Amino acid sequence: MSDYTRKIILESGEEYYGYGFGSDRDKVLEIVFNTSMAGYQEIISDPSYTDQAVVMTYPLIGNYGMADDDYETEVPSIGALIVREYNDEPSCYRSSETLGDVMMRFGIAGIYGVDTRMIGRSIRDRGSRKVLISSPDVTREEGLKIIENTGVPHDSVSRVSCRTPWVSAPQEEKYHVVAIDCGMKRNIVRSLNRKGCRVTVVPWNTDPEEILKLDPDGIFISNGPGDPEDVQETIGTVRRLIGCRPLFGICLGHQIIALAYGAKTYKLKFGHRGGNHPVKNIETGKIEITSQNHSYAVDGESLAGTPLTVTHVNILDNTIEGMKCRKDRVFSVQYHPESAPGPQDSGYLFDRFIDLMEEGRKNA
Repeated sequence: MSDYTRKIILESGEEYYGYGFGSDRDKVLEIVFNTSMAGYQEIISDPSYTDQAVVMTYPLIGNYGMADDDYETEVPSIGALIVREYNDEPSCYRSSETLGDVMMRFGIAGIYGVDTRMIGRSIRDRGSRKVLISSPDVTREEGLKIIENTGVPHDSVSRVSCRTPWVSAPQEEKYHVVAIDCGMKRNIVRSLNRKGCRVTVVPWNTDPEEILKLDPDGIFISNGPGDPEDVQETIGTVRRLIGCRPLFGICLGHQIIALAYGAKTYKLKFGHRGGNHPVKNIETGKIEITSQNHSYAVDGESLAGTPLTVTHVNILDNTIEGMKCRKDRVFSVQYHPESAPGPQDSGYLFDRFIDLMEEGRKNA
C-alpha cells in the first residue's frame, strides 16, 4: 500500500486507503455522512460538525473553491472530510482559496480516492462510530487500540461558542433578539438581520438574569455540536427563561428546549445530514424539503408529560422535527430554516418569531 498517503480505520475494523489533502494530522473522530450535492464550504464551517469526519456521498468536492462570504463560522472545527474525488482547481469566479488550502490552515484532515458509497452504506447499516484517520503505516491492530483508548469529548459546545457577547445590527432595527450561541451558524444571524432584528450573541453559559438585563424582544437558542445533555447550563438557563420572552430554537436549540421542559432526547443510529429531508408540517399538512445536520432527536413519548405539542414530523422515520407551547410563546424545529433548499421554503418560521415578539410588545 506504499502508493497511498492516508487511510481510515473504522471502530468496527474496516480499512480504507486513499490520498491526503488538507491537514495530515492523525485524528480519532466520529464518522458520519452527508448527502448534499453542494455546500461543502458551509458544511466544513458549520460548528455542529465539531469532532466529526464527514463522508460526502456526492462524488466531486472542491470544484468551486471557497468564497470569503460563505463561511458559517470564522474558525471551522470539523474534524475531517472524506470524499471520492477532490478537485484542486476551482472554476468559480467567487473563489478566493482552494478547499485544501483552507483545510490545511485550520487543521482539518482530508482523504480522497476512497469508496464513499461503500463507507456511506456501512454507516447507514451499522451506525455512526469512531474512526481513525492516519498514515498507511498504522496497522489495523494499532489503529483499533488507538480508537479504543480515545474517549468521546463532551465539551464541544464550550469550545465553539463565542467567548464574549457581540452584536450584529441591520440597517433598520425593529426588534432585539438575544441569541444563545451553542455553535451558531452565521446565516442564522443574517436571516434575523434581514427581518429587522438586532442580534446580541451571548456565550452558551450566560446567566438568564444577564440575558433579561439586555431587554430582548425574543430569545433564540442556536444549533451546535454534541449531545444536548452535555450542556446542562444552557438547559437550566432556558428553563428559567420560559415564559419571560418568546423563545425560538433550531437543531440543538430544539433539543435543549425539550430537555428544559422535562422531555428526553436520544441518539439516532446515523443521524440526519443533507439538504433533502422531507418534513410534514402537521398544522398545514404541507411537506417541506429541509436541510438537516444532527445526531440526536427528541423522544416523542417523553413529550406526554409536558405542555409541548408536536408541529412537524420527519416523513422518513417519524422523528420529531418541530414543537411549540403556545401559552409560553415557545417553538422550535430540528431542521435548519436558514439554509432551506429552494426559495427559502422554511422562512416563515422567522416570521412566526417576529409575530411572537410583536405580540409580546403589545401585551407588555
